[in-house]
Parts: sequence; structure tokens; C-alpha cells
Amino acid sequence: MSVQPIRLFGDPVLTTRAEPVVDFDAELRRLVADLTDTMRTAPGIGLAAPQIGVGLRVFTYHVDGEFGHLVNPELTLSAEDQFGPEGCLSIPGLTFDCRRAEQVVARGFDMYGEPVVIEGSDLLARCIQHETDHLDGVLFVDRLDTDTRKLAMKAIREAEWSGLAGPPRIKVSPHPTNGFGL
Repeated sequence: MSVQPIRLFGDPVLTTRAEPVVDFDAELRRLVADLTDTMRTAPGIGLAAPQIGVGLRVFTYHVDGEFGHLVNPELTLSAEDQFGPEGCLSIPGLTFDCRRAEQVVARGFDMYGEPVVIEGSDLLARCIQHETDHLDGVLFVDRLDTDTRKLAMKAIREAEWSGLAGPPRIKVSPHPTNGFGL
């Protein structure tokens, strides 16, 4: 078990759909332990495998004092929704109001391959939807309304940790024609 570096906004792994887990083995149990340790240290209430660079459909959560994990989740969402603040360990220090389903039923497996059903509302429902989005290559800023998304992207570009700040870099051709054709 060890704490892993968390991938930040802009890393392609965060926008790539994760692969289903097919082997419920010691390596998967080690991944769940690493996710849990990293989430606790961050600290956060959820962490998906792609956030530590692993393209598998696994996430951990810690909501209302309860730790858990889910492998290969499939969600059923309520028609009622909630609107409230949401943040992400891959977009540190920024929070924006986001619309989510009020309740969720998540079906999947534990790290041993046993079936699991998690029913949640409010913060647990938000967390499960957020982490499952990570497994689909979707970030919470993708779910914001247009105006809020513009504000979020501006804040991301200006964030100290972001590699997106500043003017675009102009690259000079190393070739003697300076990039112009002959």
C-alpha cells in the first residue's frame, strides 16, 4: 500500500474511458489499497483509478465516515436532482456548483469479485456519480452549465498548478528552412 501521485487536469488519462476489471486478484486488491491511502492522504471523499494513472474501472470513497470501493460500477439514477458544490482532487482548490441526481443505486463488485449494491443520496450519490464519471473519461467541469464552465476553465488556466496558464508557446523549427516549405 502506498500513496500515489494524483493526475491533474490536462492529463490524457483523465479523459480516457477506463477498461473493465476482469481479474479480481492481488494486483486489484493492491490498487484498491493504493486508492484508499491516496484518497485519505489527499484528503478527499472519492478517488478513481484513472486519477492515479490506472485505466481500470475502480473507485474508492469515504463519505460520512464510511469507506468503500466499487469495481465495474453501473448506475441507476433518480429523476430528482440536486444542485450544489463539487470539487475534484484532479482540479485542486476549485469548487463549482454542479447538477447531479439526488439518489443513485450503484451495482458492481468488490475487490474479491463479490456483487455489491450501494444505495445513496445527497453527498454519497454525488460522490458515486463523480467517480463513475472519471471511469468514463468525464470530468465534473464537463457537466457545468455554459457560463459556469467558462468561469471554471478560466480558474483552471490561472491556477498555480495548471500548465495551461500564459500565452501559447511558439515552437521554432529546428530545420534550416525555419518551417517554411522549399
